[in-house]
Amino acid sequence: CVDERSAAYMACGLSEESGEPVVISCTGATASRNYLPGLTEAYYSKLPVIAVTATQHIGRVGQNVPQVLDRSVQMKDVFKKTIQLTIVHTEEDRWANNVKVNDALLECRRNGGGPVHINMETTYDNTFMNGNVPKQRKIDRYTLDDDFPDLEKYKDIAIFVGNHLPFDEELMHVVETFCEKHNAIVLCDHTSNYNGKYKILGSLISAAGEKQFKSFDLVINIGNISGSYMKFNTKEIWRVDSDGEIKDTYKKLTKVFAMSEKQFFKEFDKQVNTSNTNTIYEKINHEDDRLRQKLHQLELPFSNPFIVKNIIDKIEDNSVVHLAILNSLRSWNYFETEKNIKFYSNTGGFGIDGITSTAIGTALATDNPVYCFIGDLAFFYDMNSLGNINVKNNLRIMLINNGCGAEFHLFNNRMTDISQQHDLSVEYVAADGHFGNKSDKLVKHLAEDLDFEYISASTKEEFLNNLDEFTKDTTDKPIIFEVFTNASDESDAQEKIAKIDITSKTIVKNMAKKALGKNGVKIAKKIVRK
Repeated sequence: CVDERSAAYMACGLSEESGEPVVISCTGATASRNYLPGLTEAYYSKLPVIAVTATQHIGRVGQNVPQVLDRSVQMKDVFKKTIQLTIVHTEEDRWANNVKVNDALLECRRNGGGPVHINMETTYDNTFMNGNVPKQRKIDRYTLDDDFPDLEKYKDIAIFVGNHLPFDEELMHVVETFCEKHNAIVLCDHTSNYNGKYKILGSLISAAGEKQFKSFDLVINIGNISGSYMKFNTKEIWRVDSDGEIKDTYKKLTKVFAMSEKQFFKEFDKQVNTSNTNTIYEKINHEDDRLRQKLHQLELPFSNPFIVKNIIDKIEDNSVVHLAILNSLRSWNYFETEKNIKFYSNTGGFGIDGITSTAIGTALATDNPVYCFIGDLAFFYDMNSLGNINVKNNLRIMLINNGCGAEFHLFNNRMTDISQQHDLSVEYVAADGHFGNKSDKLVKHLAEDLDFEYISASTKEEFLNNLDEFTKDTTDKPIIFEVFTNASDESDAQEKIAKIDITSKTIVKNMAKKALGKNGVKIAKKIVRK
Protein backbone atom coordinates (compact mmCIF):
# COMPACT_ATOMS: atom_id res chain seq x y z
CA CYS A 1 0.00 0.00 0.00
CA VAL A 2 1.58 3.28 -1.13
CA ASP A 3 -0.37 5.36 1.42
CA GLU A 4 0.93 4.78 4.98
CA ARG A 5 -2.30 6.02 6.60
CA SER A 6 -4.23 3.46 4.61
CA ALA A 7 -1.58 0.78 5.21
CA ALA A 8 -1.98 1.04 9.00
CA TYR A 9 -5.74 0.62 8.72
CA MET A 10 -5.25 -2.33 6.32
CA ALA A 11 -3.05 -3.91 9.00
CA CYS A 12 -5.91 -3.47 11.49
CA GLY A 13 -8.28 -5.30 9.17
CA LEU A 14 -5.79 -8.08 8.45
CA SER A 15 -5.07 -8.58 12.16
CA GLU A 16 -8.72 -8.40 13.19
CA GLU A 17 -9.75 -11.12 10.75
CA SER A 18 -6.69 -13.41 10.95
CA GLY A 19 -6.06 -13.06 14.69
CA GLU A 20 -2.35 -12.72 13.90
CA PRO A 21 0.16 -9.88 14.36
CA VAL A 22 0.75 -7.75 11.23
CA VAL A 23 3.97 -5.83 10.51
CA ILE A 24 4.00 -2.45 8.77
CA SER A 25 7.18 -0.71 7.65
CA CYS A 26 8.06 2.39 5.67
CA THR A 27 10.78 4.96 4.98
CA GLY A 28 12.25 7.22 7.63
CA ALA A 29 10.68 10.62 7.02
CA THR A 30 7.10 11.89 7.45
CA ALA A 31 5.60 8.77 5.88
CA SER A 32 5.85 7.10 9.29
CA ARG A 33 3.76 9.88 10.88
CA ASN A 34 0.85 8.83 8.71
CA TYR A 35 0.66 5.58 10.66
CA LEU A 36 -0.72 7.41 13.72
CA PRO A 37 -4.48 7.27 13.01
CA GLY A 38 -4.43 3.54 12.21
CA LEU A 39 -2.21 2.77 15.21
CA THR A 40 -4.58 4.71 17.45
CA GLU A 41 -7.36 2.44 16.20
CA ALA A 42 -5.15 -0.61 16.86
CA TYR A 43 -4.45 0.62 20.40
CA TYR A 44 -8.07 0.98 21.42
CA SER A 45 -9.13 -2.17 19.55
CA LYS A 46 -6.20 -4.13 21.07
CA LEU A 47 -4.86 -5.29 17.69
CA PRO A 48 -1.26 -6.62 17.49
CA VAL A 49 0.10 -4.30 14.79
CA ILE A 50 3.91 -4.01 14.76
CA ALA A 51 5.27 -0.77 13.30
CA VAL A 52 8.90 -1.04 12.20
CA THR A 53 10.63 2.25 11.43
CA ALA A 54 14.24 2.96 10.52
CA THR A 55 16.40 5.90 11.50
CA GLN A 56 19.88 7.14 10.87
CA HIS A 57 22.29 7.50 13.79
CA ILE A 58 20.41 8.99 16.77
CA GLY A 59 23.07 11.68 17.09
CA ARG A 60 21.79 13.18 13.82
CA VAL A 61 18.41 14.02 15.34
CA GLY A 62 18.03 17.81 15.46
CA GLN A 63 21.07 18.43 13.26
CA ASN A 64 19.19 19.40 10.07
CA VAL A 65 20.04 16.08 8.44
CA PRO A 66 17.55 15.12 5.68
CA GLN A 67 14.98 12.39 6.53
CA VAL A 68 15.82 12.30 10.26
CA LEU A 69 12.90 12.62 12.69
CA ASP A 70 12.80 12.54 16.49
CA ARG A 71 10.82 9.45 17.58
CA SER A 72 12.04 9.47 21.19
CA VAL A 73 8.62 10.49 22.56
CA GLN A 74 5.35 8.84 21.52
CA MET A 75 1.70 9.55 22.23
CA LYS A 76 0.38 7.38 25.06
CA ASP A 77 -2.46 5.83 23.08
CA VAL A 78 -0.56 4.85 19.93
CA PHE A 79 1.73 2.04 21.17
CA LYS A 80 1.79 -0.30 24.16
CA LYS A 81 5.57 -0.29 23.94
CA THR A 82 8.19 1.42 21.82
CA ILE A 83 11.82 0.23 21.63
CA GLN A 84 15.02 1.63 20.11
CA LEU A 85 17.49 -0.76 18.47
CA THR A 86 21.08 0.41 18.11
CA ILE A 87 23.76 -0.52 15.59
CA VAL A 88 25.50 -3.68 16.76
CA HIS A 89 29.18 -3.13 17.57
CA THR A 90 29.63 -5.69 20.37
CA GLU A 91 28.08 -8.91 21.62
CA GLU A 92 26.50 -6.87 24.42
CA ASP A 93 24.73 -4.75 21.75
CA ARG A 94 23.57 -7.92 19.98
CA TRP A 95 22.20 -9.38 23.23
CA ALA A 96 20.44 -6.13 24.21
CA ASN A 97 18.73 -5.82 20.81
CA ASN A 98 17.61 -9.45 20.96
CA VAL A 99 16.01 -8.91 24.39
CA LYS A 100 14.27 -5.70 23.30
CA VAL A 101 12.81 -7.25 20.15
CA ASN A 102 11.54 -10.26 22.11
CA ASP A 103 10.00 -7.89 24.63
CA ALA A 104 8.21 -5.88 21.93
CA LEU A 105 6.92 -8.95 20.07
CA LEU A 106 5.59 -10.47 23.29
CA GLU A 107 3.99 -7.18 24.32
CA CYS A 108 1.81 -7.03 21.20
CA ARG A 109 -0.02 -10.16 22.49
CA ARG A 110 0.08 -9.41 26.21
CA ASN A 111 -2.99 -8.55 28.31
CA GLY A 112 -5.30 -8.55 25.34
CA GLY A 113 -2.78 -7.28 22.79
CA GLY A 114 -2.08 -3.98 21.05
CA PRO A 115 0.36 -2.18 18.73
CA VAL A 116 4.10 -1.89 19.39
CA HIS A 117 6.86 0.15 17.76
CA ILE A 118 10.38 -0.97 16.80
CA ASN A 119 12.67 1.89 15.76
CA MET A 120 15.94 0.66 14.25
CA GLU A 121 19.17 2.56 13.82
CA THR A 122 20.71 1.54 10.53
CA THR A 123 23.80 2.26 8.46
CA TYR A 124 21.79 1.69 5.27
CA ASP A 125 24.31 -0.97 4.26
CA ASN A 126 23.15 -3.23 1.43
CA THR A 127 25.18 -6.27 2.54
CA PHE A 128 22.05 -7.72 4.22
CA MET A 129 20.91 -9.09 0.87
CA ASN A 130 24.16 -11.02 0.36
CA GLY A 131 23.76 -13.52 3.19
CA ASN A 132 21.35 -15.47 5.36
CA VAL A 133 19.46 -13.78 8.16
CA PRO A 134 21.17 -14.91 11.40
CA LYS A 135 19.01 -16.96 13.74
CA GLN A 136 17.94 -15.26 16.94
CA ARG A 137 16.92 -16.50 20.36
CA LYS A 138 13.16 -16.52 20.91
CA ILE A 139 11.70 -15.84 24.37
CA ASP A 140 8.20 -17.13 25.18
CA ARG A 141 5.78 -15.88 27.81
CA TYR A 142 3.33 -18.25 29.55
CA THR A 143 0.21 -17.54 31.56
CA LEU A 144 -2.03 -20.01 33.41
CA ASP A 145 -4.20 -20.26 30.29
CA ASP A 146 -1.32 -21.73 28.24
CA ASP A 147 -0.16 -25.32 27.87
CA PHE A 148 3.01 -25.66 29.94
CA PRO A 149 6.24 -27.07 28.45
CA ASP A 150 7.32 -30.59 29.40
CA LEU A 151 10.21 -30.93 31.85
CA GLU A 152 11.13 -34.45 30.77
CA LYS A 153 14.15 -33.42 28.67
CA TYR A 154 15.71 -31.46 31.57
CA LYS A 155 17.77 -33.83 33.70
CA ASP A 156 19.57 -31.46 36.11
CA ILE A 157 17.62 -28.43 37.30
CA ALA A 158 18.46 -25.59 39.68
CA ILE A 159 15.98 -23.14 41.18
CA PHE A 160 18.01 -19.96 41.69
CA VAL A 161 16.49 -17.67 44.31
CA GLY A 162 17.50 -14.02 44.45
CA ASN A 163 16.62 -11.58 47.22
CA HIS A 164 13.25 -12.87 48.43
CA LEU A 165 10.75 -12.31 51.24
CA PRO A 166 10.48 -15.26 53.68
CA PHE A 167 8.77 -18.36 52.20
CA ASP A 168 5.45 -19.44 53.69
CA GLU A 169 4.78 -23.13 54.35
CA GLU A 170 2.78 -23.70 51.17
CA LEU A 171 5.43 -22.23 48.88
CA MET A 172 8.15 -24.17 50.71
CA HIS A 173 6.15 -27.39 50.24
CA VAL A 174 5.53 -26.99 46.49
CA VAL A 175 9.20 -26.12 45.90
CA GLU A 176 10.36 -29.22 47.81
CA THR A 177 7.88 -31.40 45.90
CA PHE A 178 9.20 -29.98 42.63
CA CYS A 179 12.79 -30.82 43.64
CA GLU A 180 11.83 -34.38 44.56
CA LYS A 181 9.97 -34.97 41.29
CA HIS A 182 12.33 -33.28 38.85
CA ASN A 183 15.85 -33.84 40.21
CA ALA A 184 16.34 -30.21 41.25
CA ILE A 185 18.15 -28.18 43.89
CA VAL A 186 17.49 -24.72 45.32
CA LEU A 187 20.57 -22.58 44.75
CA CYS A 188 20.57 -19.47 46.91
CA ASP A 189 22.23 -17.13 49.38
CA HIS A 190 20.99 -15.91 52.76
CA THR A 191 18.83 -13.13 51.31
CA SER A 192 16.73 -15.78 49.54
CA ASN A 193 15.23 -16.58 52.98
CA TYR A 194 14.79 -20.17 51.77
CA ASN A 195 15.41 -22.90 54.34
CA GLY A 196 13.90 -25.98 52.72
CA LYS A 197 15.14 -29.51 52.24
CA TYR A 198 17.04 -29.10 48.97
CA LYS A 199 18.82 -25.86 49.79
CA ILE A 200 22.40 -25.29 48.61
CA LEU A 201 23.98 -22.09 49.95
CA GLY A 202 26.02 -21.76 46.79
CA SER A 203 28.46 -18.92 47.43
CA LEU A 204 31.20 -21.13 48.89
CA ILE A 205 31.23 -23.58 45.97
CA SER A 206 30.99 -20.69 43.52
CA ALA A 207 33.96 -18.87 45.06
CA ALA A 208 36.23 -21.74 46.13
CA GLY A 209 38.75 -23.51 43.94
CA GLU A 210 38.28 -24.25 40.27
CA LYS A 211 35.38 -26.71 40.19
CA GLN A 212 32.51 -24.34 40.91
CA PHE A 213 29.12 -25.51 39.65
CA LYS A 214 28.51 -28.10 36.96
CA SER A 215 26.33 -27.20 34.00
CA PHE A 216 22.59 -27.32 34.61
CA ASP A 217 20.15 -28.20 31.86
CA LEU A 218 17.79 -25.57 33.25
CA VAL A 219 17.83 -22.81 35.86
CA ILE A 220 14.49 -21.48 37.14
CA ASN A 221 14.97 -17.95 38.42
CA ILE A 222 12.70 -16.57 41.16
CA GLY A 223 13.05 -13.60 43.49
CA ASN A 224 14.68 -10.24 42.90
CA ILE A 225 18.24 -8.97 42.45
CA SER A 226 20.85 -11.24 44.01
CA GLY A 227 23.97 -9.75 45.57
CA SER A 228 25.79 -13.08 45.66
CA TYR A 229 27.43 -12.81 42.21
CA MET A 230 27.12 -16.58 42.06
CA LYS A 231 28.69 -18.24 39.03
CA PHE A 232 26.92 -21.15 37.34
CA ASN A 233 26.54 -22.58 33.83
CA THR A 234 23.21 -23.45 32.25
CA LYS A 235 21.72 -24.09 28.83
CA GLU A 236 18.65 -21.97 29.50
CA ILE A 237 16.82 -19.96 32.15
CA TRP A 238 13.13 -19.60 32.95
CA ARG A 239 11.94 -16.61 34.94
CA VAL A 240 8.89 -16.87 37.20
CA ASP A 241 7.20 -13.69 38.44
CA SER A 242 3.69 -12.29 38.54
CA ASP A 243 4.92 -9.21 36.66
CA GLY A 244 5.66 -11.36 33.59
CA GLU A 245 8.50 -9.01 32.57
CA ILE A 246 11.54 -10.03 30.54
CA LYS A 247 14.57 -9.71 32.82
CA ASP A 248 17.48 -11.47 31.17
CA THR A 249 20.09 -11.14 33.92
CA TYR A 250 22.20 -14.11 32.81
CA LYS A 251 21.59 -13.82 29.05
CA LYS A 252 20.10 -17.32 28.77
CA LEU A 253 16.40 -16.52 29.19
CA THR A 254 14.02 -18.58 27.03
CA LYS A 255 10.71 -18.51 28.95
CA VAL A 256 8.88 -16.12 31.27
CA PHE A 257 5.98 -17.37 33.41
CA ALA A 258 3.57 -14.55 34.31
CA MET A 259 2.16 -16.04 37.50
CA SER A 260 2.92 -16.46 41.17
CA GLU A 261 5.64 -18.87 42.22
CA LYS A 262 3.07 -21.08 43.95
CA GLN A 263 1.00 -21.35 40.76
CA PHE A 264 4.10 -22.22 38.72
CA PHE A 265 5.36 -25.00 40.99
CA LYS A 266 1.88 -26.42 41.56
CA GLU A 267 1.40 -26.74 37.81
CA PHE A 268 4.68 -28.60 37.33
CA ASP A 269 4.13 -30.74 40.41
CA LYS A 270 1.22 -32.26 38.47
CA GLN A 271 3.61 -33.64 35.86
CA VAL A 272 4.66 -37.28 36.05
CA ASN A 273 7.60 -38.09 38.29
CA THR A 274 10.58 -38.72 36.02
CA SER A 275 13.17 -39.51 38.70
CA ASN A 276 13.28 -41.85 41.68
CA THR A 277 16.15 -40.12 43.48
CA ASN A 278 17.50 -36.60 43.64
CA THR A 279 20.99 -37.35 42.35
CA ILE A 280 21.96 -33.73 41.68
CA TYR A 281 21.33 -32.71 45.28
CA GLU A 282 23.32 -35.66 46.59
CA LYS A 283 26.32 -34.77 44.41
CA ILE A 284 26.36 -31.02 45.05
CA ASN A 285 25.57 -31.34 48.75
CA HIS A 286 28.46 -33.79 49.11
CA GLU A 287 30.82 -31.27 47.48
CA ASP A 288 29.42 -28.47 49.64
CA ASP A 289 29.95 -30.49 52.84
CA ARG A 290 33.54 -31.25 51.83
CA LEU A 291 34.32 -27.55 51.32
CA ARG A 292 32.57 -26.57 54.56
CA GLN A 293 34.78 -28.94 56.51
CA LYS A 294 37.80 -27.19 54.99
CA LEU A 295 36.31 -23.79 55.80
CA HIS A 296 35.72 -24.84 59.40
CA GLN A 297 39.39 -25.80 59.75
CA LEU A 298 40.68 -22.68 57.98
CA GLU A 299 42.59 -20.20 60.13
CA LEU A 300 41.30 -16.78 59.11
CA PRO A 301 42.83 -13.38 59.88
CA PHE A 302 40.81 -10.82 61.84
CA SER A 303 38.31 -9.84 59.16
CA ASN A 304 34.68 -10.02 58.01
CA PRO A 305 34.81 -13.81 57.39
CA PHE A 306 36.40 -14.37 60.83
CA ILE A 307 33.63 -12.28 62.42
CA VAL A 308 30.87 -14.24 60.68
CA LYS A 309 32.45 -17.61 61.45
CA ASN A 310 32.40 -16.82 65.17
CA ILE A 311 29.11 -14.98 65.52
CA ILE A 312 26.71 -16.83 63.24
CA ASP A 313 25.89 -19.55 65.78
CA LYS A 314 25.31 -16.98 68.51
CA ILE A 315 22.55 -15.11 66.66
CA GLU A 316 19.22 -16.03 68.28
CA ASP A 317 16.36 -17.85 66.56
CA ASN A 318 13.80 -15.50 65.01
CA SER A 319 16.31 -12.66 64.72
CA VAL A 320 16.55 -10.41 61.68
CA VAL A 321 19.95 -9.73 60.07
CA HIS A 322 20.65 -6.82 57.70
CA LEU A 323 23.82 -7.15 55.62
CA ALA A 324 25.56 -4.24 53.95
CA ILE A 325 26.90 -4.75 50.49
CA LEU A 326 29.35 -5.93 49.45
CA ASN A 327 31.95 -7.41 51.79
CA SER A 328 29.58 -8.11 54.69
CA LEU A 329 27.01 -9.79 52.42
CA ARG A 330 29.69 -11.85 50.65
CA SER A 331 31.27 -13.00 53.91
CA TRP A 332 27.98 -14.06 55.50
CA ASN A 333 27.05 -16.08 52.43
CA TYR A 334 30.02 -18.39 52.98
CA PHE A 335 28.64 -19.68 56.30
CA GLU A 336 25.51 -21.72 57.02
CA THR A 337 23.10 -21.57 59.92
CA GLU A 338 20.34 -23.96 60.95
CA LYS A 339 18.48 -21.27 62.86
CA ASN A 340 15.31 -19.52 61.78
CA ILE A 341 16.76 -16.12 60.85
CA LYS A 342 15.47 -13.59 58.32
CA PHE A 343 18.17 -12.03 56.15
CA TYR A 344 17.85 -8.76 54.28
CA SER A 345 20.18 -6.66 52.15
CA ASN A 346 19.54 -3.56 50.03
CA THR A 347 20.34 -5.29 46.74
CA GLY A 348 17.54 -3.51 44.87
CA GLY A 349 19.30 -0.19 44.42
CA PHE A 350 22.60 -1.87 45.35
CA GLY A 351 24.16 1.27 46.79
CA ILE A 352 26.09 2.37 49.82
CA ASP A 353 23.31 4.39 51.43
CA GLY A 354 20.31 3.53 53.60
CA ILE A 355 21.48 0.28 55.20
CA THR A 356 21.30 1.43 58.82
CA SER A 357 18.01 3.23 58.16
CA THR A 358 16.50 0.06 56.69
CA ALA A 359 17.58 -1.92 59.76
CA ILE A 360 16.06 0.74 62.04
CA GLY A 361 12.80 0.47 60.10
CA THR A 362 12.79 -3.29 60.56
CA ALA A 363 13.46 -2.92 64.30
CA LEU A 364 10.45 -0.60 64.57
CA ALA A 365 8.23 -3.32 63.06
CA THR A 366 9.31 -6.17 65.37
CA ASP A 367 10.29 -6.84 68.97
CA ASN A 368 12.79 -9.52 67.90
CA PRO A 369 16.53 -8.73 67.82
CA VAL A 370 17.58 -6.89 64.65
CA TYR A 371 21.26 -7.03 63.68
CA CYS A 372 23.02 -4.82 61.16
CA PHE A 373 26.52 -5.70 59.88
CA ILE A 374 28.06 -2.77 58.04
CA GLY A 375 31.41 -1.31 56.89
CA ASP A 376 32.68 2.12 57.89
CA LEU A 377 31.96 4.00 54.65
CA ALA A 378 28.36 2.79 54.54
CA PHE A 379 27.95 3.45 58.27
CA PHE A 380 29.04 7.09 58.09
CA TYR A 381 27.00 7.59 54.92
CA ASP A 382 23.82 6.83 56.88
CA MET A 383 24.74 7.71 60.46
CA ASN A 384 22.20 10.53 60.74
CA SER A 385 19.53 7.84 61.14
CA LEU A 386 20.99 6.92 64.54
CA GLY A 387 19.75 10.24 65.92
CA ASN A 388 16.12 9.29 65.31
CA ILE A 389 14.31 9.35 68.67
CA ASN A 390 12.30 6.23 67.73
CA VAL A 391 15.30 3.85 67.61
CA LYS A 392 14.43 0.81 69.76
CA ASN A 393 16.67 -1.19 72.07
CA ASN A 394 16.33 -4.33 69.91
CA LEU A 395 18.76 -2.83 67.35
CA ARG A 396 22.35 -4.08 67.35
CA ILE A 397 24.86 -2.65 64.89
CA MET A 398 28.26 -4.18 64.21
CA LEU A 399 30.49 -1.63 62.49
CA ILE A 400 33.49 -3.24 60.79
CA ASN A 401 35.84 -0.26 60.57
CA ASN A 402 38.89 -0.77 58.34
CA GLY A 403 39.26 2.92 57.53
CA CYS A 404 38.50 2.58 53.83
CA GLY A 405 36.44 0.89 51.16
CA ALA A 406 38.13 -2.48 51.65
CA GLU A 407 36.37 -3.79 48.54
CA PHE A 408 38.92 -1.87 46.47
CA HIS A 409 41.83 -3.47 48.29
CA LEU A 410 40.76 -7.08 47.78
CA PHE A 411 43.12 -9.40 45.93
CA ASN A 412 40.69 -10.10 43.07
CA ASN A 413 39.33 -6.58 42.54
CA ARG A 414 40.46 -5.07 39.25
CA MET A 415 40.68 -1.61 40.84
CA THR A 416 43.27 -2.99 43.27
CA ASP A 417 45.45 -4.03 40.33
CA ILE A 418 44.90 -0.74 38.48
CA SER A 419 45.86 1.25 41.58
CA GLN A 420 49.08 -0.71 42.00
CA GLN A 421 50.02 -0.66 38.31
CA HIS A 422 49.53 3.09 37.92
CA ASP A 423 50.59 4.13 41.44
CA LEU A 424 47.22 5.73 42.10
CA SER A 425 46.78 7.09 45.58
CA VAL A 426 44.44 4.82 47.54
CA GLU A 427 42.36 7.70 48.84
CA TYR A 428 41.07 8.34 45.32
CA VAL A 429 40.16 4.71 44.67
CA ALA A 430 39.17 3.29 48.06
CA ALA A 431 38.44 6.47 50.10
CA ASP A 432 41.18 5.65 52.63
CA GLY A 433 41.51 7.86 55.68
CA HIS A 434 38.12 9.54 55.81
CA PHE A 435 35.69 9.72 58.78
CA GLY A 436 38.26 9.88 61.53
CA ASN A 437 40.65 7.39 59.93
CA LYS A 438 39.73 4.59 62.38
CA SER A 439 39.46 6.94 65.36
CA ASP A 440 38.81 5.05 68.58
CA LYS A 441 36.80 7.99 69.94
CA LEU A 442 34.57 9.23 67.11
CA VAL A 443 31.92 6.49 67.02
CA LYS A 444 32.26 5.92 70.78
CA HIS A 445 31.24 9.52 71.52
CA LEU A 446 28.50 9.44 68.87
CA ALA A 447 27.03 6.25 70.32
CA GLU A 448 27.16 7.33 73.94
CA ASP A 449 25.79 10.81 73.19
CA LEU A 450 22.83 9.19 71.43
CA ASP A 451 22.31 6.79 74.38
CA PHE A 452 23.59 3.65 72.64
CA GLU A 453 25.65 1.04 74.41
CA TYR A 454 29.14 1.04 72.84
CA ILE A 455 31.55 -1.90 72.57
CA SER A 456 34.80 -2.12 70.60
CA ALA A 457 37.44 -4.65 69.60
CA SER A 458 40.78 -4.42 67.80
CA THR A 459 41.92 -8.04 68.17
CA LYS A 460 40.43 -11.50 67.89
CA GLU A 461 40.56 -11.92 71.65
CA GLU A 462 38.73 -8.65 72.34
CA PHE A 463 36.14 -9.53 69.74
CA LEU A 464 35.43 -12.99 71.15
CA ASN A 465 35.30 -11.65 74.71
CA ASN A 466 32.57 -9.15 73.76
CA LEU A 467 30.38 -11.43 71.63
CA ASP A 468 28.13 -12.50 74.49
CA GLU A 469 27.45 -8.88 75.41
CA PHE A 470 26.52 -8.06 71.81
CA THR A 471 24.20 -11.06 71.40
CA LYS A 472 22.62 -11.19 74.87
CA ASP A 473 18.89 -11.88 75.06
CA THR A 474 17.71 -8.51 76.31
CA THR A 475 19.28 -5.06 76.29
CA ASP A 476 18.29 -1.74 77.85
CA LYS A 477 19.76 0.21 74.95
CA PRO A 478 20.54 -0.32 71.27
CA ILE A 479 24.16 -1.45 70.79
CA ILE A 480 26.99 -0.38 68.49
CA PHE A 481 29.90 -2.82 68.41
CA GLU A 482 32.83 -1.25 66.54
CA VAL A 483 35.34 -3.78 65.26
CA PHE A 484 38.64 -2.44 63.90
CA THR A 485 40.18 -4.53 61.09
CA ASN A 486 42.50 -3.66 58.23
CA ALA A 487 42.15 -4.00 54.47
CA SER A 488 45.08 -6.37 54.00
CA ASP A 489 43.56 -8.89 56.43
CA GLU A 490 40.20 -8.55 54.66
CA SER A 491 41.91 -9.34 51.36
CA ASP A 492 43.88 -12.26 52.81
CA ALA A 493 40.71 -13.78 54.27
CA GLN A 494 38.83 -13.58 50.97
CA GLU A 495 41.83 -15.03 49.12
CA LYS A 496 42.12 -17.95 51.53
CA ILE A 497 38.47 -18.84 50.98
CA ALA A 498 38.74 -18.45 47.20
CA LYS A 499 41.75 -20.79 47.15
CA ILE A 500 40.49 -23.22 49.77
CA ASP A 501 40.32 -26.08 47.27
CA ILE A 502 43.33 -25.34 45.09
CA THR A 503 45.88 -28.14 45.21
CA SER A 504 49.62 -28.04 44.49
CA LYS A 505 48.86 -29.74 41.16
CA THR A 506 46.60 -26.84 40.20
CA ILE A 507 49.24 -24.30 41.20
CA VAL A 508 51.83 -26.00 38.97
CA LYS A 509 49.33 -26.12 36.11
CA ASN A 510 48.59 -22.40 36.43
CA MET A 511 52.28 -21.57 36.53
CA ALA A 512 52.76 -23.58 33.33
CA LYS A 513 49.92 -21.70 31.64
CA LYS A 514 51.48 -18.37 32.53
CA ALA A 515 54.92 -19.43 31.35
CA LEU A 516 53.89 -21.20 28.13
CA GLY A 517 50.76 -19.34 27.08
CA LYS A 518 47.76 -21.03 25.38
CA ASN A 519 49.64 -22.24 22.31
CA GLY A 520 52.52 -23.50 24.42
CA VAL A 521 50.16 -25.54 26.60
CA LYS A 522 48.58 -27.12 23.50
CA ILE A 523 52.00 -28.10 22.13
CA ALA A 524 53.07 -29.49 25.51
CA LYS A 525 49.91 -31.63 25.70
CA LYS A 526 50.57 -33.08 22.24
CA ILE A 527 54.15 -33.97 23.21
CA VAL A 528 52.95 -35.65 26.43
CA ARG A 529 50.39 -37.74 24.48
CA LYS A 530 53.09 -38.93 22.10
